[in-house]
Amino acid sequence: MTFATRALTPRIGTEIIASKETLLAGGHSQEIRDLLEQRGVLLFHKLGMTDEEQVEFAKTLGQVIPQGEKGIYKITLDTRLNDTAHYLKGTPYWHIDGVQDDVPTRASLLTARVLSKVGGQTEFANTYAAYDDLPEDEKRAYEKLRVVHTQKMIQSKVNLHPSKEELEAWDRTFAPKTHPLVWTHQSGRKSLVVGIHAASVEGMDEAEGRILIDRLQAWSTQPQFVYRHEWTVGDMIIWDNTGVMHRVEPYPADSGRLLSRTTLVGEEALA
Repeated sequence: MTFATRALTPRIGTEIIASKETLLAGGHSQEIRDLLEQRGVLLFHKLGMTDEEQVEFAKTLGQVIPQGEKGIYKITLDTRLNDTAHYLKGTPYWHIDGVQDDVPTRASLLTARVLSKVGGQTEFANTYAAYDDLPEDEKRAYEKLRVVHTQKMIQSKVNLHPSKEELEAWDRTFAPKTHPLVWTHQSGRKSLVVGIHAASVEGMDEAEGRILIDRLQAWSTQPQFVYRHEWTVGDMIIWDNTGVMHRVEPYPADSGRLLSRTTLVGEEALA
């Protein structure tokens, strides 16, 4: 590898030190993809890519989802800039993107444009490492379980009194999806699939299932599995959405906070 790297924490996160020109050339795309899977989060400090350059770079790593404006989805609570900003109100809770699909998104690239004076830091939790550190008897037990993920579970945290129409719209737009609690990846590695969207455990008493989900959520987000990023304008982060949960620390809706996100098409069914 011809660029420099620095571990951000022992269990998750690596900074890559390279020029925009080196990255855009695409000659190191496989090395970057491999490092992303190994470390979960890659940081490019003050890289300063434009939206167009970010999309170009993303295309060297995988297929870009045509979200937002030419592959750039604006992360902001300002509805004038993002007419789906209401869905971002649940992002202060730990989650995996696209978990209500059969094939979740592969990874996302995020560049800071405008920052809030209060809050807005982003945390990432390594769900590979969280699984690896479980006792062996728990690993065996959890591999038999399946979890139901729903939009209602997410929205219940930010919309305490939804209308009947809203409830119906959530199920219509994001139908409940059942996945294994343990994702056995094509590589042979395994990761936990939890998050705010995890509503219940199939075949388990509701209260008992809730206790298990909450316990594994707390387990997976222990400090040794987490990288917390304090943003600087121009920073770009890539995270492996198949083995990392993430959340943002709450920030004022009128803060003007704005980040540019580009997302890669999923490559592996959750199984």
